[in-house]
Amino acid sequence: MSETVALKKDSGGSAPGATPLLELRGLRVAYGAIEALKGIDLTVGEGEIVALLGGNGAGKTTTLRTISGMLSPRSGEVLLGGDRIDGIKSHDLVRFGIGHVPEGRRVFPRMSVQENLQMGAYRFKSVDAAQLGRVYELFPRLAERRTQLSGTLSGGEQQMLAIGRALMGKPELLLLDEPSMGLAPLVVQQIFEIIKEINAAGTTVLLVEQNAAQALALADRGYVLETGSIAMSGPAREMLADSRIRAAYLGEGAV
Repeated sequence: MSETVALKKDSGGSAPGATPLLELRGLRVAYGAIEALKGIDLTVGEGEIVALLGGNGAGKTTTLRTISGMLSPRSGEVLLGGDRIDGIKSHDLVRFGIGHVPEGRRVFPRMSVQENLQMGAYRFKSVDAAQLGRVYELFPRLAERRTQLSGTLSGGEQQMLAIGRALMGKPELLLLDEPSMGLAPLVVQQIFEIIKEINAAGTTVLLVEQNAAQALALADRGYVLETGSIAMSGPAREMLADSRIRAAYLGEGAV
């Protein structure tokens, strides 16, 4: 899959003329002399789930870290609702309505489940009890373990906690980095069902995943990154049926 192919011209998931919720324009990011993103363009429309696929080292995590202000682009723009946000510090971007669930979960192991969730609400003067209740409703297992130290949770429970903690900031845009990594198939299915519920409740999602089948089955649209460039993009259903995607990511022979 070295040839850049667009399955369909992207509309950004928005009505004609509407401003995408998130837009990357010519985004270039480098680690020293190594260019990790090579001028990518990407849009996420309000209310969409967009999947960002690619192998290890393709630039997926770099893309999310740049959107959330953890990395600064060498050139290009990151726009949220039409306003540039590149250059804004990550802790300030939370106030713009961006929630980021990083790869590896990164819960606070010596804090309880509830304390972790309360940390997610740091942008507010106080914890919204109603929002906390919604998180517990979404993740009943966390409610059962609210006083348990987070470091003693299973991998799946820690992933639920990481997502719940991000939701405590009431994000308009949720960035998810490999939420299925290292989890049992049954837990993966639960996580993806929860992501669907979160989106149905009004949160836009940009999902980084190596599990292409699960991600494209859930998403509205998708992009494939290869060595820092967009190699393919289009409606998720069309991408899921494309022989090149199936050969590269689903272990099936190309036809």
